[in-house]
Amino acid sequence: MSKLKILIAGLGHALVLYGAWGLFAMSLLDSTFLPFLTLNDWLLMHLSILSPTRMPLYVLDCTAASVLGAYVLYAIGAGGGKLFTRKFSPEKMGRAQHWLERNDFAAVLVISLLPPPAPFKIFLVTAGAMRMNRVRYGAALVVGRGARFLAEGWLAVLYGARAEAYLKANLAWVSLAIAIVVVVLTLAYRIFARRPAAT
Repeated sequence: MSKLKILIAGLGHALVLYGAWGLFAMSLLDSTFLPFLTLNDWLLMHLSILSPTRMPLYVLDCTAASVLGAYVLYAIGAGGGKLFTRKFSPEKMGRAQHWLERNDFAAVLVISLLPPPAPFKIFLVTAGAMRMNRVRYGAALVVGRGARFLAEGWLAVLYGARAEAYLKANLAWVSLAIAIVVVVLTLAYRIFARRPAAT
């Protein structure tokens, strides 16, 4: 294990001790420079199990911090961010740009729903470099991250430790299922919105 991974693991375990404040800090850092690899998801679920009535607050806490961190990467991309973007291969950046050019809102929304190793940060930096509309960018993140964290919190309250154990084994599939549902609803809305109004 590298020194950076050891540092991140130690920081993550320290932040867990601070409850909601730790959850906010972890979610913020996870969306910027330090990958906690779903540790904030587990902390969200754990806190929701311990205090079900506060679950909506934990979801808002996690979502707000994640979106705020994502705007940091957007700013880096918009400002050039050459030192930071060197860690991403040109091929990956090109693929992210391709999807963002096709439908920037849907691309950011879907990638914000998926767990690691989905290339979340590549899309955030590329969206900034492409000067994606800031309001659309934020809205996509709020919907995507909010849906993911709300689903986790709701399952934690409903099923307790069983939900936590299930998601640990199936987080990728659950996130993919949520992403598919959101994409289908988005496409249905776009098709409906394009239909000419009845006269």
